[in-house]
Amino acid sequence: MVLYLLITCFSFLFLFKSLLSLKPLPPWASDVLLLSQLFCKELVPFSNLASIKNTLSKSLYITRISSRLPLKRMALTSNTYIQKNEDENGGMSVLDLPELALECILERLPPAGLCNMAGVCTSLRERCTSDHLWGRHMKQKWGEIIGPAAYREWQWYLATRKDFSSCKQGNQKGLMKLLSMVSPISWIRSKVDVDSKHSCPLPVDSIMSWYLALENGRFWFPAQVYNRQNGNVGFILSCYDADLSYDPRTDSFQARYPPHGRRAVAIEDNVPWERLRAPPVDTSPHDLHITDCLNDLRPGDNIEIQWRRNKEFPYGWWYGVVGHLESCDGNETFCRCHGSDTVVLEFHQYTPGSRWRQTIIDRKDHREEGNEADGFYGGIRKLYNNEEISKWKQLWPSEVLE
Repeated sequence: MVLYLLITCFSFLFLFKSLLSLKPLPPWASDVLLLSQLFCKELVPFSNLASIKNTLSKSLYITRISSRLPLKRMALTSNTYIQKNEDENGGMSVLDLPELALECILERLPPAGLCNMAGVCTSLRERCTSDHLWGRHMKQKWGEIIGPAAYREWQWYLATRKDFSSCKQGNQKGLMKLLSMVSPISWIRSKVDVDSKHSCPLPVDSIMSWYLALENGRFWFPAQVYNRQNGNVGFILSCYDADLSYDPRTDSFQARYPPHGRRAVAIEDNVPWERLRAPPVDTSPHDLHITDCLNDLRPGDNIEIQWRRNKEFPYGWWYGVVGHLESCDGNETFCRCHGSDTVVLEFHQYTPGSRWRQTIIDRKDHREEGNEADGFYGGIRKLYNNEEISKWKQLWPSEVLE
């Protein structure tokens, strides 16, 4: 029985993959189909044999005709053929597949494919809009730049939407509206219109709804941007908070930075993915981060430290390393800098002698330190993650700054 399931699932998965890719089947595909039918004959009661054979045969037939059709006609023609055979053969469909086989198929569909499948029938809509499937896509595409702050913003966004209640009551065709943003194919619209009496709106608090809101740029979310304002020399090797909106046309983002003092909100367009990250700590850019790593700091450690020009400005995070005291020659054998109450922080992107090259903090009683001329230094993060360190080094300027 196990062998039968393996053969049947393999043949279906292979045929389904060929259907999606629009490629003709290789010559041995018919042999695989025949083999699975022989196992059916040996292991399945005669009364069920005809319906299983019809399902496998339909899969092969649809795959063959779909390889000769344009994409827009493929889904409509295949759906028409299946509907016709359902009427003739007692309603055998993809939903009659074993649970594991159907789940494997849906897990391999991209977001656009899930949206298309969700428009087929009520049962597939419930499966294809589940948080289980969309959570994987959310993590894969957005996981590196979406953090707890973005999730809180999404919850607030939902709670304050003016049409929140009307969406819940189904006054709008929520699913159709969201599907059209990702895959605006005419056959989906016609299908949903036909089935509108049986449709239900997509839950606005689902992961799919959040994913699509991010994808079409409707939802602005908080994140952080490396080297703000397109690498302005005053922000090299820094990372600042901003509100972001995705532009699917350019596969980039628009960033709105909070105002600095009396200055207007700064806006930057075409920010690429590689300059973004989720905030590593849940600290507002206007609040001092509580440092918990002071006793662990040793020369050579990689750190980020908050800095702002004056107390009306928000903090940004700046990359640096722990240096040696002036009295230490840097010899690791005799170095005692880690036992001193004074910690030297160095910023090697600036030339020696620059006022931005070095600062000193108190290990025992660190708080915001600085002045209006040199700015104010705040909380410190020690970097343990090699990926974070590597990211900063990738952004290293080609020339040393003054």
